Amino acid sequence: MSSIIQPSRRRERSFGQRLKQWLGIIVFGTTTKMGRAFDIGLLWAILISILIIIVESVPAVNAKYGFYLKTAEWIITILFTLEYIIRIWVVKKKSGYIFSFFGMIDFLSIASFYLSLVFPGSKPFILLRAIRLLRIFRIFQLTHYLSESAIMGKALIKSLKRITVFLSVLVVAVIILGTIMYVIEHEDNPGFHTIPQSIYWAIVTITTVGYGDVTPVTYFGKVLSSIIMMLGYALIAVPTGIVAAELTKQKDEDVFHHQKRVGECPSCGLDIYDPNANYCRNCGKPLPEEAISTVERPVAES
Repeated sequence: MSSIIQPSRRRERSFGQRLKQWLGIIVFGTTTKMGRAFDIGLLWAILISILIIIVESVPAVNAKYGFYLKTAEWIITILFTLEYIIRIWVVKKKSGYIFSFFGMIDFLSIASFYLSLVFPGSKPFILLRAIRLLRIFRIFQLTHYLSESAIMGKALIKSLKRITVFLSVLVVAVIILGTIMYVIEHEDNPGFHTIPQSIYWAIVTITTVGYGDVTPVTYFGKVLSSIIMMLGYALIAVPTGIVAAELTKQKDEDVFHHQKRVGECPSCGLDIYDPNANYCRNCGKPLPEEAISTVERPVAES
């Protein structure tokens, strides 16, 4: 009897393994025909679900087609739930997928729908449902762009002190400019009836947004607003230049990270990797002999 049962168990076990392998190729693979078809279907489901979220916010459309939209959302969410369960089942390291970036995106995009049923009318859950759009990065194999965004994130973190100083100066500037505009305009212009309202105008103007809901009417007010507008264009370039300089510096570090450090620039403190360098590649100032001390410079032949 045992000899009859054991082969059947082997067949069942092998069938389960084959099913898991087949589903894994479809769900995680993109090179096969079935995998590509799955990704295309998943892409359409994501786009349709995002379109449903957008259309549901229109009261007239939601009142007329709300039942059909909700039914379509139920179907898509059930499909996403099955896909999430299958991904957990077929992956070898389950915690690696569950706590990965896209694993968390998959979970939040599903859980937000079920939570909206428990807490109806909660608008934040709509935002969580909309993050399904991030899954397109995985479908189009754009995950390598995430590493590029990580480089940008590192540059922003390293530039944080300088950007903080810049923003602090900017906050002080808009407070002073807003107060000056209040003194100039508040008697003749109801739009500048308080200092906070004037500071709001200064922020809108110096960032070159220019809503136009508050405008100066006096001669001196218009002159000051013109100066602030021109100053705003210059201010836009400051944080951009700070981050761009840090990105360039990080790129140099990536180029030279495998080389041995031979000294540092006494002017800007940049690490020097080229023993033949005569000038700093960051600030352009001459490098003295003692700046490169760990490696002897080659002596030119006479």
